[in-house]
Amino acid sequence: MRGVLEIPDHLSPVQDLIGDGLIRVERAFDDQLVSDLPPVDDLCEHIERYRGKMLRPTLVILCGAAVHESLAPLLGSRDFDAIATEAHARAGAVSEMVHMATLVHDDVLDEADVRRRGQTVNALRGNELAVMLGDYLIASAYELCSRFDSPVPARVIGRASSVMCTGELLQLHSRENASLDEATYFEILERKTGALIGAACRLGALCTLGFDRTDDPRTQALERFGVQLGVAFQIQDDLLDLTGDESVVGKSVRKDLEKGKLTFPLIHHLAHADPKLRGRTLALVEHPTAQGIDADIRAMLRATGSIDASRAVAARLVDDAKKALGSIPEGPGKDMLCLMADAVVDRAY
Repeated sequence: MRGVLEIPDHLSPVQDLIGDGLIRVERAFDDQLVSDLPPVDDLCEHIERYRGKMLRPTLVILCGAAVHESLAPLLGSRDFDAIATEAHARAGAVSEMVHMATLVHDDVLDEADVRRRGQTVNALRGNELAVMLGDYLIASAYELCSRFDSPVPARVIGRASSVMCTGELLQLHSRENASLDEATYFEILERKTGALIGAACRLGALCTLGFDRTDDPRTQALERFGVQLGVAFQIQDDLLDLTGDESVVGKSVRKDLEKGKLTFPLIHHLAHADPKLRGRTLALVEHPTAQGIDADIRAMLRATGSIDASRAVAARLVDDAKKALGSIPEGPGKDMLCLMADAVVDRAY
């Protein structure tokens, strides 16, 4: 994740590999979105600011590297093209397009004004245009998928996209539900966030091993790693939405609260608050734009230990993700995956 990880010296060749691979991912992304219509090109240039940590394409590259039988000598000779191939670049671009489409659509649903410290598409140009731009990104992702020699990548991305939509629908169905339970919340996260990150990990491995290796234990292990990592990542995101500052987080905050979306910190808080505190919290949930709500929410979450509990759950999920890597060969690829996993719960944006 760009700007998040501190890389130890022995993993600096892997960092260089990722940097080189991401340049080619961005090239594939930009080439796919070139339009003969200047207004469309202008919009696509605007959403380039949505590129942040590039988590999904990074995982495509890194998971491909982790299962490469000649990783160490190729890193030593800096033969990066033999590790992160054109297939990895294409898969990374596809996963990032689908992800960015969900961001554009989410900003419409949340009525968000800020993303990556800039105006969202919907704030700048309206909801109708934002929805169509998100659709254009998804359509472009599937067109790019068609350039693989195998239908497997399209199937992997198609399945993940479908699961993501069901997660979003379940979350919308659960709005304004103060009794939302943890099981339903985790179901939403596994579908809405975990599915695409898991798919990115799976695709990375398949681009290295071959698209006929869908049943390989390593591809399945990396997909499990990605799903667990995705849920942990989203819990940290949900915590930052409630407790973070917009200037640091880089996007509109408190939007889940405004839209009646209960996330883990509040679910834990409501389950552990005494009746009086629970009543005060529910009153704030019903009036999420009240003056002073930021300080009140933070104080209430601290009172029930819900901030620490959220971090502890995210840390446990990260541990589970790393345990899923048991069948992955020891080496710099696996080490970097573990380092990335730890960074998920240590970030402030």
